Amino acid sequence: MMCIFNFIENKDKKFPHIKKGKGHPLILLHGLMGGLSNFEALLDFFPKRGYQVIIPSLPLYNMPLFLTNIYNISKYVIRFLMEIRIKKATLIGNSLGGHIALIIAKKRIDLVHSVVLTGSSGLFEKAFGDAFPKRENYEYIRKKSQEVFYDPNIATKELVDEVFHIVNDKKKGIKILYIAKSAMKSNMSKDLSVIHQPICLIWGKQDHVTPPGVAKEFHRLLPHSELYWIDKCGHVPMMEHPKIFVNILEKWLSKFDFNHENYFCKI
Repeated sequence: MMCIFNFIENKDKKFPHIKKGKGHPLILLHGLMGGLSNFEALLDFFPKRGYQVIIPSLPLYNMPLFLTNIYNISKYVIRFLMEIRIKKATLIGNSLGGHIALIIAKKRIDLVHSVVLTGSSGLFEKAFGDAFPKRENYEYIRKKSQEVFYDPNIATKELVDEVFHIVNDKKKGIKILYIAKSAMKSNMSKDLSVIHQPICLIWGKQDHVTPPGVAKEFHRLLPHSELYWIDKCGHVPMMEHPKIFVNILEKWLSKFDFNHENYFCKI
C-alpha cells in the first residue's frame, strides 16, 4: 500500500513500467492498494549489484469490469514479459503481487527462474471485506491503513489520502472489490506442490493482513522454499524495513549463478 511514483521511466503506452540496470531480471509486482514506489529500496540497490530491476504498473483500473480479476492481471504480466523478451526472471511480489507471481510460476515455467513472496495472498488474506464500510470516514481509512504496518507512522497522510481517494472513487472501488474477490476465490493450496522453482519467503512477524501462519503454510506447501522473518514488521516489509529486506534478498539471490544465463528471448 503506497502511492505510485509520479513518473514512469519507460512511457510505453501498452505496458508502462520502470526499468533500471542490466543483468538477471527482477520483476517487482505491487499489491492491490500498492504502487511502484513500494519497491523504491530495491530499485535503488539492485541495479548497482548487477541486476536489472523492472516494475510494471499493474492495470488494476484499466480493464473492462467483466475482465477485472487476478487471472487477467496475471495474463497481462505474462504478455508484458514476452513483449520485453525476458525469460527466467525472478518475480518479487507483495500481497496481490505475490499471488500473481505464483500463478505465473505455475503456468509459465519458461518465464520464471524463482519467486520471492512477501505478505503474499494466495492462501489467506484479511482484507476490507465484501465492501468498504465507512469508506467516507477518513479516520476509519487512516486506521485501516495504519494496520498494514507495525509502525503506524509509516502510514503518512499522503498514503492515507491516496487510499481514501481510491476507495471513494466509485469505478476504482468496484474494480478493487472484483479483484479482491477473484483473489479470495483463487486459493492456491492445491497448486503449490507443483511449483518447483526456488521460493524465498520474507515475512513480517507482526503481519496482520497475511499473518505468520500463512507464511508457515506457504513454506510447508512449496517444495523448494526458504522462510525468513523480519521482527517488528507488518504486511509490507520492503517499505517498513527496506535495509533488512534488501540484505535478506541479496544473500538469497547470491546462491544462484546468473553469470551464464540467457535472460532474453531471441528475436
